Amino acid sequence: MKNWAGNTTYSTDRILAPRSVAEAQGLVARSDAVKPLGTRHSFSRIADTSGVLLSTEHLNRIVELGERTVVVEAGIRYGELGQFLARHGLAVPNYASLPHISVGGAIATATHGSGARNPSLASSIAALDVVLADGSLLHLDRGDDRFDGAVVALGALGLVVRATLDVCPEFELRQQVFEWLPWPTVEAHLHELLALGYSTSLFTGWTADGVDQVWVKSLETIDDCFGAIAADAPRHPILGADPIHTTQQLDVRGPSSERLPHFRLGFTPSGGDELQTEYAVSCEHAVEAIRALRPLGPMLTPLLLTSEIRAVAADSFWLSPFYERDSVCIHFTWKPVAEQLDAVLSRIEAALAPFAPRPHWGKLFLASPAPLYPRLADFTALRAGLDPEQVFSNAFDAQLGM
Repeated sequence: MKNWAGNTTYSTDRILAPRSVAEAQGLVARSDAVKPLGTRHSFSRIADTSGVLLSTEHLNRIVELGERTVVVEAGIRYGELGQFLARHGLAVPNYASLPHISVGGAIATATHGSGARNPSLASSIAALDVVLADGSLLHLDRGDDRFDGAVVALGALGLVVRATLDVCPEFELRQQVFEWLPWPTVEAHLHELLALGYSTSLFTGWTADGVDQVWVKSLETIDDCFGAIAADAPRHPILGADPIHTTQQLDVRGPSSERLPHFRLGFTPSGGDELQTEYAVSCEHAVEAIRALRPLGPMLTPLLLTSEIRAVAADSFWLSPFYERDSVCIHFTWKPVAEQLDAVLSRIEAALAPFAPRPHWGKLFLASPAPLYPRLADFTALRAGLDPEQVFSNAFDAQLGM
């Protein structure tokens, strides 16, 4: 089996998909090496193992809906969760650009949406149920000393089978796309741009011209976007691609679950045949980071489908790229050019090195970010207590020095 992008072939053909928590507990207890597997949207080898891959594809049910929380199995996709909550007048505070990813996979990797005041999707988690290596079930609530270490855990502590998420009343947003913003304007007003709506994304090909598109998802109509021109028809983040895959634009109000994602659940997400990389830098260094990358444009542009810049608020999770710092993420969606990526990533990481870039765990990067995580030793100690035999460890973890 390969991952969604096809760039990773898993190191085992033992792929099991339990249909209940009890079945998952039994499978874990009988296995010497295990790794959780969600919707396979990771581009790195974070979910690889030579032992058993435990897919959560059938652990996808709504368990319980309360006034302020919803309990779900970890394999449910955010698009399906959003549809369910909307029918009950509820929502989660934010969604990623892809509604196709699972709750378990998203929180394990600190996957995020956008918005200067919106933290990662993991920040909505109020409790977790985790199957440990001996098959026992551990329940962790927010406030437990181990909680901030166990939410964004890279699948290295156990198999998350259930999650309790905070919910809020459903709210409607409108989505507008603006085009062509020169780099001097972007740099002068970057943080204002990224706070322009509830969620804002800048798309660029890193040409000398600047930003190609500004996607703003807001409560009210945005009349001015620093001189950018309002698009007169739906757009796709990849210039020239068919916008049929994208969510409703042109200032039409709709549920947040259908506006915050860039793409519709029923369609191929993003470009389909692609690779991805992303780095988070502190907000205070974001403009400098963009300036450091701009000279690489002639190298980047021919290899890119698109590149996205967006803001993510700080959180408290030990292995989150946003741990204790408000961040700006610089994301690259590459053409399928794996043989050229190492050289390109080396140049990008060298340019960003002065700004302590923390990569997205599920995407492609070169240098280990371990030195950038002040709570890594605490996480390692937590893992030693919960999984002393390292049943849930793999080569990806080892490369991080865990």
